[in-house]
Amino acid sequence: MANRFDLSGKVALVTGGSRGLGREMVLAFAENGADVIIASRKLDSCEQLAAEVTKRFPERRALPVACHVGEWDQVERLAETAYAEFGHVDVLVNNAGMSPIYDHVVNVTEALYDKVLDVNLKGPFRLTALVGTRMTEGEGGSIIMVSSTASQHPGANVISYAAAKAGLNAATIGFAKHFAPKVRVNCIIPGPFLTDISKAWDLEAFHRNAKATIPLQRGGQPEEIVGAALYFASEASSFTTGALLTVSGGAGL
Repeated sequence: MANRFDLSGKVALVTGGSRGLGREMVLAFAENGADVIIASRKLDSCEQLAAEVTKRFPERRALPVACHVGEWDQVERLAETAYAEFGHVDVLVNNAGMSPIYDHVVNVTEALYDKVLDVNLKGPFRLTALVGTRMTEGEGGSIIMVSSTASQHPGANVISYAAAKAGLNAATIGFAKHFAPKVRVNCIIPGPFLTDISKAWDLEAFHRNAKATIPLQRGGQPEEIVGAALYFASEASSFTTGALLTVSGGAGL
């Protein structure tokens, strides 16, 4: 069964790939044989991870690319760069996202609302349209959306983020139908993960609440996203498309 997860000869493009869950996916894909394209707003962060990938896996190629996925033209440049450098993309992970909180909905500005929708929904829509189309013209591939349990159980202070991620869930199913049968499109719905973003949380309160409300009684470690990502990226999920897989420790049940 290990061969079902082999990504040798594949190229994987991960947005928001320089840190957090994206970083773990990049490393897992490279470890399992894929060349990787690491995209995020900060080029230096992408370059640092690319250097780490090539040091740990010398046979792998890692390409850092600066891209703000909320900007339509930058998304198009990212797709063009990927195909110019590698000739094909076999795995696309739309992982980049942002979830700013606010004190009251009336204080959400139009600019903030637009930015949240652009990064979490517009960018993934456009990149999926571009890469998915080229996948169907080639050998096919796998596209993975990264949503959030907020899309299913929205909090009062992340309504625009939750709405964008709910839209991503819907887009997953629509794209799965549109690009079938050559391209599979699935979605990971993460719950609370203890990435670098969690450093801004009141962790004492979080751990206390987790024990009372999350069946597994804790937040996820970033590397615990890898199983779901490898499953969707590889032939292990060859008969799976349009699926929404919640990885949350049971949060929201």
